[in-house]
Amino acid sequence: MAEGSQIQITQIDVDLDVQEILLASSQHDIPKLRRLVRTQSVLPDAANVKDPETGYTPLHAAIAACEPDSEDEANGVNGAETNGAKDDTSSVDPELTKSGVETVRFLLQEGAIWNDLDNSNETPGCLARRIKALELYELIVDAGVRAEMLLSRLDGYEELSDDDDEEEDTEEKDDVDEVAPELVDASADQKPESEPASTETDTPDNPGVSNRGYLDSSLNISNDRILDSDQNGVMMRWESDIMRKSAQALLPRPGLKVLNVGHGMGIVDGFLQEQSPAAHHIIEAHPDVVAEMKRRGWDTKPGVVIHEGRWQDILPGLVGAGETFDAIYYDTFAESYSDFRDFFSEEVIGLLEQTGKWGFFNGMGADRQISYDVYQKVAEMDLFEAGFDVDWEDIPVPKLEGEWEGVRRAYWVVDNYRLPLCRFMD
Repeated sequence: MAEGSQIQITQIDVDLDVQEILLASSQHDIPKLRRLVRTQSVLPDAANVKDPETGYTPLHAAIAACEPDSEDEANGVNGAETNGAKDDTSSVDPELTKSGVETVRFLLQEGAIWNDLDNSNETPGCLARRIKALELYELIVDAGVRAEMLLSRLDGYEELSDDDDEEEDTEEKDDVDEVAPELVDASADQKPESEPASTETDTPDNPGVSNRGYLDSSLNISNDRILDSDQNGVMMRWESDIMRKSAQALLPRPGLKVLNVGHGMGIVDGFLQEQSPAAHHIIEAHPDVVAEMKRRGWDTKPGVVIHEGRWQDILPGLVGAGETFDAIYYDTFAESYSDFRDFFSEEVIGLLEQTGKWGFFNGMGADRQISYDVYQKVAEMDLFEAGFDVDWEDIPVPKLEGEWEGVRRAYWVVDNYRLPLCRFMD
């Protein structure tokens, strides 16, 4: 047989395997799926194969099979319209849902990726939400939470391992120095300038944006928005209602001390000032924003203290000086979730009065509803572990189509903002 023919036949076999797995998934045939995924498939990652035309994975196929057949069914009983997966599940057949749940659980156990995208830019969770399959949607959300929690823990272990390696390297270097210092190349231990630091990771609200790159960029500051040099939205005027409600929740009466991390356009700081605080500390890391703050006279406002730099460098000094606050707000740009977790688990604990409250701009994953739901649960669990209770208030967000003109990507697409208010556990 010619080599070209053998390659073609092999390709056909692979395509047939893919279609067989997708068909078994859509039929919720777990015994067949088990055989295909575990024993018979020649594919290295059988639980995550994709249909070349639709981009469907087995998870997509299993969930899509639960979609109602007719428009009347999709609108619920007697044609009554439903308002999304979280509002109604009557449009999905209960028996079909039950078999779909079992199939989705099996696929997740076999390593199916919870947020893989099809050719319509939908994750399996997005699909479940669109067809109003609440139970399936919650399964995918929980899978996302488990994945994100595991990744965050692995990052912690990796950092610990790196620290241990650095200590060992330091000890070895000291030994070499004592024997023959002239043989040690000091530049050998230096990381190249282009190598990212630990905070240079994609962030849940600003994928592809690094903190170092942001701080080194020139900002375009106008009346209704701040954009970085790559046209990413740093802050926009549409956030004003959210900021106003956050400020009022944090400072319910005059005469309190407040700390805000991240000035941006000064929206939340303006509303905090309206609450007549006794002291108002502001941390801002970007030099362009600091210059704009001073141009607008923030450095001369009564009670205002401006700290120029990153909170990672400033807050330990405030803790050491014994500063405490009745309210704290956090809204930075291009920082990772691990930075945020470090903020509340290491710094807020030492800065917040026992009866104080703190909050943050809750924009993590807000470019997709399922990501927003996943990060809310992840944050809630990490806050609990750090000793905080959190209350959420849903705030409707108006349609923002016209807001994104000239902005690289829409960082907010979900319908409701969930305003967090955190306090120490009783």
